Amino acid sequence: MDSTGTESSAGTGTEKGKAAVSLTKATPAPTPASTPAPTTAEAPDIQSHDTFVIKKKLSLTAGEYVVSVARPDGSEGEPVAYAREKRLSLRGQVTVYTDASRKSVLAAFKGRDHEVGYMYDVRDASGQSFGSFYEDAGGSFLRRTWQVRQPGTMKLTGRERSRVVAFVRFVWEFVPYLEYVPFIWPYRFEYTESGKPLMTVTKKLGLHTRYVLEILAPDIDRRLAIAHTLALDALEVD
Repeated sequence: MDSTGTESSAGTGTEKGKAAVSLTKATPAPTPASTPAPTTAEAPDIQSHDTFVIKKKLSLTAGEYVVSVARPDGSEGEPVAYAREKRLSLRGQVTVYTDASRKSVLAAFKGRDHEVGYMYDVRDASGQSFGSFYEDAGGSFLRRTWQVRQPGTMKLTGRERSRVVAFVRFVWEFVPYLEYVPFIWPYRFEYTESGKPLMTVTKKLGLHTRYVLEILAPDIDRRLAIAHTLALDALEVD
């Protein structure tokens, strides 16, 4: 359920034509024979899908994520991406891989100093940037607000839907030790451009961290959308 108590249905909407997004080929730098280098691979067929389920598994040193295509009933279907977030990273650093072997990079992001605070550039395996996002400090006073940029295509503003849940989450972070406890109540971010809804990210109710990413515009790069969804979780504990 979302923050309003309404069950979010996955995979709804009419079929749209979508152009497949491929990663740029790159030659990996030489590494010792004992350590296989991450390689660039053709992106999985993610651009033709609208809804994804992101599940997180916790460990002491890292957060591990599995991104799956959502089935019509909302359950996880085929895995299309894996990610590992270094929990001790001060600026948030996440690499997204095409499979569990972690040999082929789908996308990666890392924070850098910027006039808006931290800017997170999203890059492919060759290091080419294809999008960015940052938290809007001014807009986040009452409800967390993010700006997501896809050059030449999209300028999305993402904001928490419920002011009440946003306030509870804000207070939660200042209670001693609670910042290390997952926030189990559901919440939803809605992303718009000029008031038009183009994407949603819904945190589902439960002790296990689970998100549903629903994309309503065919030209949003799924890699950017997935990377940003992971950031919503990974940057909570940084």
